[in-house]
Amino acid sequence: MEVFWAIISPIWAIFKVWWWVLLPVILCPRFLFMWIKWRQDEYAKTVPNMLLELKMPAEVDRPFRAMEQVFAGFWMLYDPPDWWEHWWEGKYQVALSIEVVSIGGDIHFYIRTPEALRNLIESSIYAQYPEVEITEAEDYTLKIPQDIPNKTWDMWGCDYEFIKPDIYPMKTYSKFFEESPAAKEEKRIDPLAALLEGLAQVKPGEQIWVQIRIKPVTNAENDYKDRTRTEVNKLVYRNDDSKNKTKQYPLIKQALDVVLTGQPPADFTEEKKEGPILPPEMKLTPGEREIVSLIEQKISKVMFEGFIRFIILGEKDKWHKANLKNVLAFFANFNTENVNSFKPWSPSLTKIHKHGALFLNMLLHDRKLYMRKRKLFRRYQARLWYNYPKPDKTFILNLEELATMFHFVGRSAVPAPMVQRVEAKKAEPPINLPGT
Repeated sequence: MEVFWAIISPIWAIFKVWWWVLLPVILCPRFLFMWIKWRQDEYAKTVPNMLLELKMPAEVDRPFRAMEQVFAGFWMLYDPPDWWEHWWEGKYQVALSIEVVSIGGDIHFYIRTPEALRNLIESSIYAQYPEVEITEAEDYTLKIPQDIPNKTWDMWGCDYEFIKPDIYPMKTYSKFFEESPAAKEEKRIDPLAALLEGLAQVKPGEQIWVQIRIKPVTNAENDYKDRTRTEVNKLVYRNDDSKNKTKQYPLIKQALDVVLTGQPPADFTEEKKEGPILPPEMKLTPGEREIVSLIEQKISKVMFEGFIRFIILGEKDKWHKANLKNVLAFFANFNTENVNSFKPWSPSLTKIHKHGALFLNMLLHDRKLYMRKRKLFRRYQARLWYNYPKPDKTFILNLEELATMFHFVGRSAVPAPMVQRVEAKKAEPPINLPGT
């Protein structure tokens, strides 16, 4: 015991004098977090947002690639802040929120955007889909009780994440075509069909909200190209080549070895190991080669960074929690065993396991569940990622992936009757119409 106190005493004496030196180290991360949150909240007040509703035409004969061009136009929002703008002005890269909503079975398509960017959004859409009708709408999240969950309303929802690193692509529209190469575009299997048919089954008194928030990004803000290079090198076994390399010694050391030992260098006495006859790429199986190709194809296109979430909510005596299976089935459409898949992100899931953390969850189960639901609801309404402003559980999606999850569909492809559509085709008056 005396030896123990002999060691602890000088340490304690130093700590009593210099304990304050640790405070900046401990408090600095928290201070920076609160600082950037304050500055970004202040900047957000100078960027008013608006909600645009998109009404689809009765028939859509444009290919999926047309929707890729729409998202390519959205990428022109790219305007990242510099160091001063980020830390002092609180400026951030503005984003869009693309939303599919069912309110009592009525299906609506929305885009939430900064007001100053409305012209960019409309021109990008009209350039490819001139028959779409775009109007300003009221925020549907403000038309329900704001204290959900409460005695009469309840909700269930979550954010989504990828199972594998986000450089692995999900299943995209090219995989939804019929096997027959002669199949026409209107005969395609539309990935939105399952979601829209499910949303059409929603009854009065319940709602389903699906939100995809995206912002343009490059490798400077998200090192996806560097991560891809590392992952591809790992997949094609390029790192294994280093194991076959013999250790090289400087010429001076080799000369000294000859003088002192009278023996030739080891490089001349040992038989050199034969290297692999085939390059690493040729050792890949067809499945592995396809994975590498799909990864490289994903990063070859323009990229966005964002998150995906959904909420099902309604009056307790009317809503059916089983309807969430319709949304889960929609995201399951894009899952593949060999590349990537979506799954609910457990920290955001509005479910608390009572068996966790001994009996603590049992004691605080209702309170923790309530706080999780409130946080998810507020984050959806503010269109912010779950742990804002900490960049957590966002991922990258390219043009093809976004066009797969959100695009305009005709009645022939998705006959859901509750989709809001433009029934009458607009036309410009003839140029030779006499004035009155």
